[in-house]
Amino acid sequence: MSGGAKGATTVEGQHRQPLWKAIAAAPDAAGSRDSWAQGVCLACVETMDQVDAAILSLRADRRSEEVLGASDSWAARLAELEYTAGEGPGAEAFGTGRPVLVPDLLADQVRWPGFAQSALAAGLGAAFAFPLQMGGIRLGTLELARLRPGGLTSAETRDAALAADLATAALLQQSREAERDGREFAPRTVLSYQDVHIATGMLAAQLRISLDDAFARLRAHSYSTNRSLLDVARDVMERRITLEESSE
Repeated sequence: MSGGAKGATTVEGQHRQPLWKAIAAAPDAAGSRDSWAQGVCLACVETMDQVDAAILSLRADRRSEEVLGASDSWAARLAELEYTAGEGPGAEAFGTGRPVLVPDLLADQVRWPGFAQSALAAGLGAAFAFPLQMGGIRLGTLELARLRPGGLTSAETRDAALAADLATAALLQQSREAERDGREFAPRTVLSYQDVHIATGMLAAQLRISLDDAFARLRAHSYSTNRSLLDVARDVMERRITLEESSE
């Protein structure tokens, strides 16, 4: 390697140090752990020139998701739009276990028509999602977003994949420590869909339908009224709407 190339590599490595430090800071103390995921997302934006927002989410299935970190309110809004639509880069990356790279959402909007329509309106130009997985364990996703169309550099793509792997290891470590200490692994969220879970259960009991059918009814009403799934769920919880008609 030439001196110039070695120097460039060293500078780039130094530029990424805040990201690696943020991920490595997964602490033992419960109070400190609350801000860890948020710090990772902020470090992604700080160290990757082509990234405007970052989201770190735990996922289990299409109904179960919690947003642990979002770099700003726009990132949190994108996460909510994806959950409401039930499709998008994060959902696909988690489902396939492979990175999903979309440098121009407008050109690729047929991939997720429900999500793309609302996300484009919210200003999303490009999105990149990386699964949080280790072996057969899949925990969630790290998503990166751009306001304008354009791809990540090859170095940023490698760094994002590595960040996802390291974040996975940190989350698994936190989970093991919680189990060892006899406490529940319940990291703080910046966006929780607990109200959706409660409303789904209420609707399933009221209408005597399955949880999946109840959730589908919530999502269909949300889509047809152009409202977030969280808002619809809260209306159900407060009995402002019943969703008794299947057409809703």
